[in-house]
Amino acid sequence: MTLSSLWQPLTLGRVDLSHRLALAPMTRNRSNPDGTPGDLVAEYYRQRASLGLIITEGTQPSPDGQGYANTPGIYSPEHVMGWRNVTEAVHAEGGAVFIQLMHAGRMSHPDNTPHHRQPVAPSAISAGQDIFTPAGPQKTPTPRALSAEDIQATIDDFRHAAASAIAAGADGVEIHGANGYLLHQFLSPNSNHRTDHYGGSVENRSRFVIDVAQALSDEIGPDRVGIRLSPAMPLGGIDEGDTDSVRTQYRHLVGELASLNLAYLHLHHVGDDELLRSLRDMWPTAVLVVRYGRNREQIADDVAAGLADIAPLGRFALANPDIVERLRLNAPLNEVDPSTLYGGGTSGYTDYPTLAHA
Repeated sequence: MTLSSLWQPLTLGRVDLSHRLALAPMTRNRSNPDGTPGDLVAEYYRQRASLGLIITEGTQPSPDGQGYANTPGIYSPEHVMGWRNVTEAVHAEGGAVFIQLMHAGRMSHPDNTPHHRQPVAPSAISAGQDIFTPAGPQKTPTPRALSAEDIQATIDDFRHAAASAIAAGADGVEIHGANGYLLHQFLSPNSNHRTDHYGGSVENRSRFVIDVAQALSDEIGPDRVGIRLSPAMPLGGIDEGDTDSVRTQYRHLVGELASLNLAYLHLHHVGDDELLRSLRDMWPTAVLVVRYGRNREQIADDVAAGLADIAPLGRFALANPDIVERLRLNAPLNEVDPSTLYGGGTSGYTDYPTLAHA
């Protein structure tokens, strides 16, 4: 498959894009300890602005939302100031920024959060995962189940974070409903044992995700809100059941979300192409699809096949800040240094060479 389908313009919400690539969200753990992104973070995103749509790393909407050390927040005035430096840097290079709002839920540890409290989740069920902390790897503890009042407060946290992102100059936000984090925990029957109207049936397990999306649409406009989902993704101890169960869950959820007319649906796809096609068909705006293990020649396949409108890039873009130019010119690519993915300084973050300096 050629890459020619990537070089077509697209309007996404209020943003006009000149091509069909984007920067996928990737946790890099380079923010300050208080969650404020500094100058190094601004430089990292500025370097990759030619990707057009920059979806940032997961950003906690509250202290309870933090899962890992040195991840950014978007709930304090200091966070807003730090993110404003990022958005201004990207805008100066012609890019657009959607800040991904990520509440880690039970995928956290008290040692990683500013208040050192027990993590929260739909139900008091541990993820049973190893998580890196300042003291080294530890098991995720059993979380505290959110009360009905806590759920409403968490939705308000998301609302405040979305407003803060816009105040920081972002073009929009992406709701992280994937990869084993809080919204995904509500969707999955093995992590959500609630007996109220946020648990049990497919409709009830979907309710929290829909309520968050509705709240953010009301706060900043649906055309500035995207959402990421990962049907059947087994991260963070999630098990969503058999294929039929997953299809039923996500066809219901996406059908409900489609009525909100959000800016986009971002799917972290793990292989059920029949489900992918049905979600594409029911979604009214842009669809973004990320697949594990794509090689260079496969980047455009989903766009060319009509399954996606945009192909976000992860590690290709991490190691090649000028990935758009390299793909246009069929130039060689830098390889990722895995030892520098999480935490540290400039090494493996802002020092990957461009073609001009290779």
